[in-house]
Amino acid sequence: MINIAVDAMGGDYAPGEIIKGAVQAAGMRDDIRIILVGQEETVREELKKYTFRDGQITVQNAAEVIATEEPPVNAIRKKKDSSLVVGMNMVKKGEADAIVSAGSSGAILVGGQVIVGRIRGVERPPLAPLIPTEKGVSLLIDCGANVDARPSHLVQFARMGSIYMEHVVGIKNPRVAIVNIGAEEEKGNALVKETFPLLKECPGINFIGSIEAREIPHGGADVIVCEAFVGNVILKLYEGVGATLLSMVKGGLMTSLRSKIGALLVKPALKETLKSFDASKYGGAPLLGLNGLVVKTHGNSKATEVCNSIIQCVTFKEQGINEKIRESLGREKSEEGKE
Repeated sequence: MINIAVDAMGGDYAPGEIIKGAVQAAGMRDDIRIILVGQEETVREELKKYTFRDGQITVQNAAEVIATEEPPVNAIRKKKDSSLVVGMNMVKKGEADAIVSAGSSGAILVGGQVIVGRIRGVERPPLAPLIPTEKGVSLLIDCGANVDARPSHLVQFARMGSIYMEHVVGIKNPRVAIVNIGAEEEKGNALVKETFPLLKECPGINFIGSIEAREIPHGGADVIVCEAFVGNVILKLYEGVGATLLSMVKGGLMTSLRSKIGALLVKPALKETLKSFDASKYGGAPLLGLNGLVVKTHGNSKATEVCNSIIQCVTFKEQGINEKIRESLGREKSEEGKE
């Protein structure tokens, strides 16, 4: 059994949508045990709405809740009985294999590093969501954890991202690219210029050079490397443009009788196409490089995204991603020693 802690109190729609998603995930897999962490009375009252197999969903009481606007470091230090801190301590102690939370991004990042802890050799753990593309999915790494990254951090992101894409998504020899303002090697800011040659020389990754933002939706690379400021802008713009286009298409199909008739004809194909660009189906963003798995889902996550984030944890655990990251970093140190 894979034990997954779920922060029942984190997110805009907690605890209702969080618990609904957890129940959905429990119904899809019989090899997981979900531990809902939160205010016990509230969680149990919500659970009464659903039926599920005995013992597959349990409740761990945590009296406090970390609000989104709270300073992350203070919240982690002072709210020891919060749902997020209790859940992360369960991962640290080995009582849970993973934690999923839609709560405060800052608190999740601080808690992940302070409580769960980094794998030895990992300089900075990045947030790495899967984003939909014309060719399937790409991994955007980092999208929000390390705004002031150094070249060595980006090289590690490329290594960890390659491992994730190969063993979780199943893409052999994934193409790695660094986000840039042009394809030429001499372009970019100081960070990109310093990192580019390091990625070229990095063994174990399939580095293909720079990628411009417009090539990302076309699937120009499997692992898209950048520091968190750039990554977060890309992610938010991606989501905003997607939602706007969807709204405009729906509005356009309803403007006249002819367009409404046309809408009925294209609805099945359009629905299937739009489904492939629904980011929620890919789950949350894992914080890679920690001693345990921490998955951050959107603050406005509904049940589907929570469910998919929980299922995502199963593949991560089964493929031993943390062990593979340790091995990769060990080889890196060994190669440096030979030099």
